[in-house]
Parts: sequence; structure tokens; C-alpha cells
Amino acid sequence: MDVVIAGGTDALAKFTLNGFNTLMILDSQYCQPFDENRRGLNLGEGAGYIVLVSEKVAATLNKQPAVIINGWSNANDAYHQTASSPDGTGSLLAMKGALAKSGLQPADIDYINLHGTGTSNNDIAEGTAIKTLFENNYPAMSSTKSFTGHTLGASGGIEAVFSYLAIQKGLIFPNLRFETPMKELPFTPVTELQQWEIKHVMSNSFGFGGNCSSLVFSKG
Repeated sequence: MDVVIAGGTDALAKFTLNGFNTLMILDSQYCQPFDENRRGLNLGEGAGYIVLVSEKVAATLNKQPAVIINGWSNANDAYHQTASSPDGTGSLLAMKGALAKSGLQPADIDYINLHGTGTSNNDIAEGTAIKTLFENNYPAMSSTKSFTGHTLGASGGIEAVFSYLAIQKGLIFPNLRFETPMKELPFTPVTELQQWEIKHVMSNSFGFGGNCSSLVFSKG
């Protein structure tokens, strides 16, 4: 394909609210992703889309794309119907695959847009995978779900837009309401809006059934 509109949309419904309430992973207060005292997720709704063009089409444009997607990967740890594997197997495979596709090293990533739902299981699984992959060279990271809530089928598209904006405007978005570091992890998310040149962003989107996807966005 030469031109593709990619993204997602999702709207709140009683069916969705009841389903997540049954799983007992909803937070009745504002969520606290990657916090030791996180209680669960907030649901949100919205839409996010990006336009992708092939290299052939890009070469014909008067203005070159500001951002390119040069890494992507999907993996599945098949651990559980809803829970992620505690050691973050699927998360790690997805992030490693996206890096391999991009030709980048972990140290090249300037910012990670975390999946970061605020649930006990998801955050420790993703955090453990990041700990393994990045070792002691951790990039800036934050969960923008602290702003939007978990928008489910829209979250990958919305966070792709956040990743684009991070590179275009040189922004690191804060992880709202972070207070207490997770005892299992040697890093913490960014808590204040920061601005510097960003060349490479990794965006994580992990779902039910162990379905894990990572994208790498780079400055064009």
C-alpha cells in the first residue's frame, strides 16, 4: 500500500464498564500508572489516527514527513486470557522485535510511551521487560493513559499521535499522579513536562490474551 490511514476509535458503553468491573481492575479514583500503590485503570474514550505513506510517495512530496515508523513488532506470550505474564515475556519480545526491525539499539531510544494502564499485573509485566531490555540505561518514559484513561481499541492510535508529537515538538509527557516507586523496578517515570530534542520514541500497546505490539517512531 502507498497511502494508509491507521488508527482506532472506541466509545464507552455499559457493556465495557461492566466487563472491566467484573475483572476488578477499575480504579474508582484517578489512576496512578507505574506507582507502587496503583489500584487499577480508568476507562476512556477517543480516537487517534495517523497517515502513513510509502517511501515512493514520500519522495514525491514537497514537504518530507517529520516522523517515520521504522520499527514494529507483534508478539504473544499466550500466558492468560486477560493477564500478562509476570516476567513480561510478550512485552519483551515485542520491544526487541521492534528494535531489531528499526536497526536501533536500546540506548538509541529517547522516550518510551508506556502501555502503563495502572493495573498491578500490566505495569509490573511491562516494567520487568523494560528492566531486562534496557538494563541500566533507561530512557525517559511515561504513561499518557494518566491523561486519557485506557481507551482500549483507540489507545494504540492515540498513543501513536502522542509519539509523533513527542518527536515533532520535543516533548516528554508527564506521568500524572506518580508518588511511590515500584519496589521491583530500578527506574521511575517522568513526572513533569520536559522538552528536549527527541529522535526515537518507542510506543507500547499490550492487550488481552498476551497480545503485545511495539512501534518505533523516528525523526524524519
